[in-house]
Amino acid sequence: MKLLRIGIIFAAIFISTNIFAAEKLLTIVHTNDLHSHLQGFSPEIDYRPFDVGADKTVGGWSRIATVIKNTKRERKNPVLVLDAGDFSMGSLFHMLAREEAFELRLLKDMGYDAVTLGNHEFDLKPDGLARTLMAAKIKGGMPQIVFASAVFSKKDHANDSLMEAFREVNVKNYTIIVRDGIKIGIFGIMGKDAAAVAPFAAPVTFRDPIEVSREMVSILREKEKVDIVICLSHSGLSAKPDKSEDEILARKVKGIDIIISGHTHALPKTPVQTGSTIIVHAWVYGKHVGVLDISYDGHKTAMKSYKTLSINSDIKGDATIQQTIDGFKQKINKQFLAGYGFKYDQVIAQTNHDLVIATDESPLGNMIADSIRWYINKYDSNKNDPSSRVVVAVESNGVIRDSLLAGKTGKVTVSDLFRTIPLGIGSDDTLGYPLISFYLYGYELKRALEILTSVQPLKGDDYFLQISGLRFTYNPHRVIFDRVTGIEMGSEEEGYKPLDYSKSNLQLYRVAANIYNATFLKVVGSYTYHLLDIVPKDKKGNPVKRLSNLRVDANKSKQGVQELKEWQGVIDYVQSFKDEHNPNVPPRLPEKYKGTLGRIVAMPSWNPVKLLSRPNIPTILAMVFVGFVFCGIILITTLILSGKKRRRRRRGSRIIL
Repeated sequence: MKLLRIGIIFAAIFISTNIFAAEKLLTIVHTNDLHSHLQGFSPEIDYRPFDVGADKTVGGWSRIATVIKNTKRERKNPVLVLDAGDFSMGSLFHMLAREEAFELRLLKDMGYDAVTLGNHEFDLKPDGLARTLMAAKIKGGMPQIVFASAVFSKKDHANDSLMEAFREVNVKNYTIIVRDGIKIGIFGIMGKDAAAVAPFAAPVTFRDPIEVSREMVSILREKEKVDIVICLSHSGLSAKPDKSEDEILARKVKGIDIIISGHTHALPKTPVQTGSTIIVHAWVYGKHVGVLDISYDGHKTAMKSYKTLSINSDIKGDATIQQTIDGFKQKINKQFLAGYGFKYDQVIAQTNHDLVIATDESPLGNMIADSIRWYINKYDSNKNDPSSRVVVAVESNGVIRDSLLAGKTGKVTVSDLFRTIPLGIGSDDTLGYPLISFYLYGYELKRALEILTSVQPLKGDDYFLQISGLRFTYNPHRVIFDRVTGIEMGSEEEGYKPLDYSKSNLQLYRVAANIYNATFLKVVGSYTYHLLDIVPKDKKGNPVKRLSNLRVDANKSKQGVQELKEWQGVIDYVQSFKDEHNPNVPPRLPEKYKGTLGRIVAMPSWNPVKLLSRPNIPTILAMVFVGFVFCGIILITTLILSGKKRRRRRRGSRIIL
């Protein structure tokens, strides 16, 4: 009997141990950087969410909703739905973010469990985000927002409304979800690069992502005793190890099981495994959705399977979600576009070709840069004063958000054009980046172009510049920050003439850009050790510190500044392309924008003359450095040789003795 009792006890221990160690499964559906792309694109006029296989559009939140529903139906285990930030800013829907909060309300209806905030959630300034959060609470609710990175200023009260909104809607550093007995801790952070490109978040600042993650993991593991830790990180992945912030995070912070990554618009074919941390990232604009199946054995998590689903017309949209989106479109028409005489689906142009954006001179980039110059000169120049005309306009790839595709019909709608250049807010508190203009010397124009030749390769594609009014050549083999070899000013229609960009040329040239791009002039100057300092000036050459003072005023007879918005300029410019044969039909985009125009031409050469001609400070410093090194080598060689000679003489004298 004693042996029987012992056997029963051991059997019970064995069975109970295996029960507690039984593997449990969990599925995570994840997105990031949805950017208000509620509709399938591009072009939106082709989008048929209920007709499977009917079009070539991608994305669409009603299709994503179907993926979420199907995933939950197919799995017997719990399913979490998470987003890593930048769910807003990128289409006409965000233009009523502060009043309607379409994105947050829709994410809740689609079944998201938790989301974090990205840098673009702060584009409308702290008060704008506060109003968005409160609108969501009043008009339908939102998923749980987790965000542990925010630091509110106690001295500057411009962030008080956001601090209060965080309390009102219960934004948490972290949240805990229990599913099938698994205790899951989820926290949200913003990475360093994302924080650096959120200038309108001030006076809100953001904590170091490594520091805050260590704190969150400690709380979740030690205090909350969670089984699984998930980080919603708006930081990103990169092919460059030193810039892949979420891989760095996984290496430096132990205890994170899964990182749902966002910000860099990456699409790794398989999850990135860093130590015991699984990192996933699902591209951008809802074009893909990630589905991660994991197991938990009572001690650790392991990946069972992973796939990224392409969101296209193979997926039938969810009828309820699409109906909600269609209702939102009507609100955009009534509450926003009606004031400009537009409608969401209004066809305003035709095109026989695609206008794409690339890390190169691009058709779309040329058209948008041209529109800036054309739009300001239309409203704010004097034909009798040549110096009043904008002669150069610049746009960065980071602000151009979508290509313009011909699709099935070649019809271009208001919504399609808006998506190409949708971001920003002005000093007048209305949405859309305002255009500003200022004056620069010729040598400063060269410095601006060096951003493209030297800063962009170091900082990334967002710093690639599209230009209007200039064309230039550069040698990528020259010394960094001194690679531009020739500049001409003019246009394809009027012709180009060489620009004197020496410091002896004291003529001022009127330049235009949006206010966001201009905020990075100081950053570029500091980043390049002030070798590329560019100082915006007024017409008389006086430096202007406040960029808001440089906003172009569309109507000086009215009080205040009537801001020229960049998105309006693009639409107005496109509408100016009248069809000569039939003025009653939407204009056709010119063949000019079918390909490149030779505005940016790389001319690589190792010829010493071409490497050193017309040297500026960077090249002169490099030559001085090389000269010192060369002289040092000669000196050291001479000393070594003279030392050998002395030793030989001494040996010779000893032999004679």
